[in-house]
This record gives sequence, structure tokens and C-alpha cells, in this order.
Amino acid sequence: MQARGNRINRSWQLAAVVAVLGASFACAAHTRGAVPAGTAEPDKFLFDKGNEALNAKRWIPAREYFKQVVETYTQSPYRPDAKLGVGDTYLNEGGSENLVLAINEFREFLSFYPTNRRADYAQYKLALAHAHQMRAPQRDQSETRDAIREYRTFISRYPNSSLLPEVKIKLREAMDRLGEADYQVGLFYYRQRWYPGSIDRFSSLLKSDPEFSNRDSVYFYLAESYIKTKRDAQALPYYEKLVNEFEKSEHLQDAQKRIAELKALTANKS
Repeated sequence: MQARGNRINRSWQLAAVVAVLGASFACAAHTRGAVPAGTAEPDKFLFDKGNEALNAKRWIPAREYFKQVVETYTQSPYRPDAKLGVGDTYLNEGGSENLVLAINEFREFLSFYPTNRRADYAQYKLALAHAHQMRAPQRDQSETRDAIREYRTFISRYPNSSLLPEVKIKLREAMDRLGEADYQVGLFYYRQRWYPGSIDRFSSLLKSDPEFSNRDSVYFYLAESYIKTKRDAQALPYYEKLVNEFEKSEHLQDAQKRIAELKALTANKS
């Protein structure tokens, strides 16, 4: 049933992309061929026009100027940047169909121009196009995983890029989205009092992403799950991690209270 739903969704998405392309072709008739007679550098003229439209947030005209450079002036030095411009218009205009087209443009750029001076930019925008499609933590996280993969590819390939600090921030955001999805599942198990499930989910989250921004809550509910299953010795280190790593947390006072109780209990037994 799910496979059938996925096929229907992909068919709808493809149809929508075709519709977007059709609208773009219709617009092209009004934009293309707009190079004044006698223009010394028509490719530069079109590229500059595309940038003007892009800066003015006129996505469709900008796209058509850039496309004319890409498709007509195949040897132009402006062609790689125009290719990126096409992707930027789709990305900036937004919407699921345009984001699919943006991904295609940036992938093609990386395939055609892998050593271009702006390959890092293309890789970043490819990741960003996936990130713009990330869904709420309770929903499917396929696009989140795709964004994480592309951000990691960026870090691996372009360690000296000026975009690296921003990419690391965006990677953290995407990983937090994925971690939040796992955290919500663990919290659901905890509230349902299925503590083996919550222990497994919280432990897996900390192993896969030890820098998860909301890990104070993970520490707390993992420790509480251990308490509920009479495994006090395994609970204590997580309360202590919470107190040591977080100066502010909604769970801080409760964790400090638990630490005092557990240490008092241990002292009484000795």
C-alpha cells in the first residue's frame, strides 16, 4: 500500500514539474531574443540581465536570461555561473516542484564543472534545496537525511571553503531535526511506560549524534527510564552528564535531586 502511495506521489510530483517547465517555456517566448542588435558581448548582456532580475527577485525572467546563456552560448565563460543562476531562481522561488528542479540544476553543475571555482557553492545549494524540504520531526525524514549527506559531502570535499562555517551550522540544524524525530519516538515510549523501547531509542540517538542540541532531555529521560527499570547505577552517569554539560535546562533541578538521592542511597548501602 505504501509503495503504491509513493508511486502516486512521484507521478504527481513529475506532473507538477512538467507543468512548471511548461510555464517556463511559455515565459521564454517573451524573454529570449532580447539582445539588442550589434551587442558586442551578447552572452554577457544576457548574464547581466539575469543577475539584475535575480537581485530584483523576478525569478522567471532571471531564469530565462540565464537559460539563454546556458543553451545558446555553450562556450561562454559566463555559462557555469548562468547554470548556477538557473538553480538559484528555482531555489529562491521555492515550492516543492521548484526545489526538485533546483536539485537537478546543481547536480548537473557538479557533473559538468566538478573543478569549477564555484563547485563548493553548488554543493552547498544542493544541500540547501534538500534542507528546504525537511519535514516536521513526526513525519518522514528522507529529505533531512539527504540534506545531511550533501552537507557532509561539502565538508569532505571543500574543507577550505569560505562557506564551511555556514555549512556546519546548517548541518547541525539538519542533524537536530533528525535527532528530534528519534527523541520524540523515545519520549512516546517513555510516556507509554515501555521503558526498554525508550532506553533503546535514547541510547541509539546519543550514539549516532552525541552533540544533539536537545541531549539534556535525552539524558534525563534515559536516566529516568533506567530508574523505572531498577537500574540506578546506569542512571546516575546520565544525570551527571546533564548537570556537567548544561548550565541551563528545564531538567537541571530534577537531575540534581536525583543525583543526591542516588548517592545517599549508595552511602546507606555501604
